[in-house]
Amino acid sequence: MLCPNCNSPDTRVIDSRTSKDNQSIRRRRECNECGHRFTTLEETIRDGLLVLKKDGSTEDFSQAKLMASLKKALEKRPVETERIHIMVNELIRTLEKAYDDRIPSGAIANEVIRRLRPIDEIAWVRYAAGYKHFVEA
Repeated sequence: MLCPNCNSPDTRVIDSRTSKDNQSIRRRRECNECGHRFTTLEETIRDGLLVLKKDGSTEDFSQAKLMASLKKALEKRPVETERIHIMVNELIRTLEKAYDDRIPSGAIANEVIRRLRPIDEIAWVRYAAGYKHFVEA
């Protein structure tokens, strides 16, 4: 793992912990060159999942893209990152069971919206506004 401070490949793991849902591992690392400490997250990569878009095209499912959209909705909101990772992992498992390898983009959005509302109402409205056409608040 490269150090984000000096790009040295000489880093060591100081501490490892599994997430609350046991689906990922958080590792605290230290660079042996500059002493910088940083955290990495190790998750299972889900191969073969495709997103079926509204126009009929497909693209590879990207958990990073989903997390980025959630991060934007949760900006300046008091929600732990760990809680969102757990929600996303549960969401993906649900979608994998419901669909073979092609998941409609609308199904992903609806599932996120359903799960986000109990976590944070403001983030729910922000996320839903991107996928639903609201006429009024």
